[in-house]
Amino acid sequence: MKRITLLLACLLFVVSQIFAQTTAEQQPAETKQKSFDVNYERQTLQIECCKETKQKSYDVNQAFEVESLFPMFITGGFHVGVGYRYKKFRVRASVINGGSYNAETAGINNSSSEFKRYYKTSPGLFLGYNVWKNLEIYTYAELHTFEIEQKSTGLKQNLHSTDLGAGIGYQFFIGRYLYIQPAMHVYLRSDKQLDFNGTKYNIPNIDLSPVIRIGARLWKK
Repeated sequence: MKRITLLLACLLFVVSQIFAQTTAEQQPAETKQKSFDVNYERQTLQIECCKETKQKSYDVNQAFEVESLFPMFITGGFHVGVGYRYKKFRVRASVINGGSYNAETAGINNSSSEFKRYYKTSPGLFLGYNVWKNLEIYTYAELHTFEIEQKSTGLKQNLHSTDLGAGIGYQFFIGRYLYIQPAMHVYLRSDKQLDFNGTKYNIPNIDLSPVIRIGARLWKK
């Protein structure tokens, strides 16, 4: 009887040692699996974050933007534009007042020696297309009212002109929302003339003007 009891005790001891060893071997494997799962989830999140961060500013389906020819504020005027982008197309509406900015010097065959030409409050409509990344070409129509001043007498008259034109510019984004867009404009208009007591003023048919806008992308999708 004592031998049987001793044999059972030895058998239970051996079984308990085998179970303890098996459990000890399984625990590192389970820990490794949990560690692998955590690392995998972390890497997945990092990849998704990188995808979001690396999204290009020109890679949008829709966007709303506001912008301004800020030099107009320096000369005592103002300019504001609002735009809607759909994929590579962009339509903008703007209003400008040039303050004391003299636009006559931008004209081809201008009369800047005798006259000054100022932008009064005038609206415009622009339609553009991104040909490469943020490189945009666009066309526009602006219903300008110019104030023409004769230098020698100080006399002033208003002149209305529907100006058509084209421009090319590039949006340089600063972060996700702000951008600077330098561009070059060419304005085309029909013949128009004013009389200042016998002295004729002829507005140039072509203006060439560099511009620079600052803007913000308020929403994108």
